[in-house]
Amino acid sequence: MRTIVMFGLFAVTTAPASAQSASAPYPFMAPIEQYRMPAAAEITLARSAAPAAIAAAAAVLVLGDSAYQTAVKGTNGFVCLVERSWANDFGNLDFWNPKVRGPVCYNPAAARSVLPAYLTRTRWVLAGESVTKMKAASGVSTPDLGAMAYMLSKDGYLGDNVKGPWHPHLMFLLPQTPAAAWGADVKQSTVLLLTAQGGAVSIFLVPVPRWSDGSQDTASP
Repeated sequence: MRTIVMFGLFAVTTAPASAQSASAPYPFMAPIEQYRMPAAAEITLARSAAPAAIAAAAAVLVLGDSAYQTAVKGTNGFVCLVERSWANDFGNLDFWNPKVRGPVCYNPAAARSVLPAYLTRTRWVLAGESVTKMKAASGVSTPDLGAMAYMLSKDGYLGDNVKGPWHPHLMFLLPQTPAAAWGADVKQSTVLLLTAQGGAVSIFLVPVPRWSDGSQDTASP
């Protein structure tokens, strides 16, 4: 479970042949067309990340030729988008998987403090920057107080090991915080802890019972 929800937070990717082993399932970046979606479909998928009452008033971003572009202007400070495979950590086997689609909707605090790093790295990826340059240029983003995101879409694809959207869940983003502070990763706890940026950022996952369309999640986390 700890490799499937690192979307839009702290990973960087690029596609030179030397960057990954040729034995990896996706050793290179695919043609950009394989990562793109029709705009209307991408807007619908992005909005499916959050409850309709939130997503309807959120800004929506779609992937363009050189960066994400604002397709819908929002009024509530939330930002919804569909993240691609380069939101994964370096070395992740799905790093360049063109099938990956990670619908996520950031609240205002996360949109201000967490999302910009992913958007910047997307511009680097689409500009063809090398992995070496990406690593050198990447810094640590400190989430603002109250930063969180919805991942409630049952139509996402988070990687070949997941083969779907995993479970509907909320992500709470904090500076480095021990698992014990949230009672995470203990028997019968519903809270899971991920870490990112070399352990500098803690991501607490809280699975919830329903998808954004109100249907029940029938699988157990």
